[in-house]
This record gives sequence, structure tokens and C-alpha cells, in this order.
Amino acid sequence: MLIAIGDIHGCSKTLEALLDKLGPGKGDEVVFVGDYVDRGPSSSAVIERLISLQDDVNAVFLRGNHEALMLGYIDYGEYDAWAMNGGVMTLNSYLDDERQLAIPAAHIEFLRETQLFYDTPDFFFVHAGLDPRMTISENLSAYDEDVFLWERSHLRARTIAWEKAVVCGHTPVEEPVNEPLLINIDTGCVYFAHPGRGRLTAVKLPEREFVSVPYAD
Repeated sequence: MLIAIGDIHGCSKTLEALLDKLGPGKGDEVVFVGDYVDRGPSSSAVIERLISLQDDVNAVFLRGNHEALMLGYIDYGEYDAWAMNGGVMTLNSYLDDERQLAIPAAHIEFLRETQLFYDTPDFFFVHAGLDPRMTISENLSAYDEDVFLWERSHLRARTIAWEKAVVCGHTPVEEPVNEPLLINIDTGCVYFAHPGRGRLTAVKLPEREFVSVPYAD
């Protein structure tokens, strides 16, 4: 079974509820489309759970723009942009009993090992999206990390040049986008105060069966 899971944003209990509902096991491939941290209350617990999940399933972890921002803070001390995008909640989740920041080395390694995209014969997985004016091959040749992490123009495009369906998150939607060449599974898990959002969504492929659970943290 091939499964993709949308933006988690520090909602560890919601992630656990979705995993319980999906019940993935040995032989299943689970692709996470990024944004594991920020905004929600339990980013450190999310990362810890994802690390442990690798013992149970074949997991693929994509990098979201929020992981990129967190790495910018870790590597270069770039704080302001990250803080404006929910990074303070992540930092709070890493405070120890003495209120000192303690990010485990294993968590930093996890962030560094995230991939910008994942390509399969029938689906292309990426956090934000791709330039819709270009084929997937052309997007890969251009290799613009900002596109992989931040792109949104495909959601407004009248025509899309991609060779196959792209599965992404990044832009919260009230219902999953299920179009021939585009699947968006970010249903705004952490935005539970917004009507129509507040769900964590997965999609089973190739059948395109969507599975959601409500915010639970």
C-alpha cells in the first residue's frame, strides 16, 4: 500500500490518531509531504514519532518550508522568519525541565535527511508543488528549491504541463484537491479554529482514497 500524509504542524496526537486509523505495516510505503514542525504544540513529539515509525514501515520524509526554516535557525541562527511562521511553538516543545533549549542530535539529523521530492512511476511527491508551466522533468532540471518548498501557482493554473499526478501539501484547503494531475492533502490540521479545516488527511494510492481525522491535540 502506498500512502501520503499531509502537513502535521506539531500535532502529535492527531498524527497518532491518523496512524491508528490507517494501520500501516511492514511492506507499506508512507510518504510524508513535510511541515512536521511549527504552529502546533508538540513538534518535538512529532519528530520523535516519525523517527520511530521507520522501524514499522517504509517511510519517506519530504522537507517542507517549515523544516527548511528550522534548519536555517539551527545552522545560521536565522530566527525572525522562522519565529513569524510558528517557530516559537517548536522551540517551546524542545525546552527541558530547566527551560533550556535541547534539540536532540537525532532530530537534527532527521531534518537534514529529509528529501525535496520523491518520484515514483505514477506519482510525484513534493511539499509545495511545481511550476505548472513546466513539465516535471523541466522542474527537476531547473531544481529550484523555493519552488519545491513554497510554490502555489499550480492551484490557480488553468493548464498544467506535468506528465503525471503531483501529490503535495503546503496550502491548506477545506477539502483535498483531487484532480487528474494534482492531489493536495493539506487540510489545515493545526487550523482547527477555521471552519472547514482542522483535519489531518492521508491519501491511499493509486485508488485515491482519502482518510482524515480531526485535530486531537
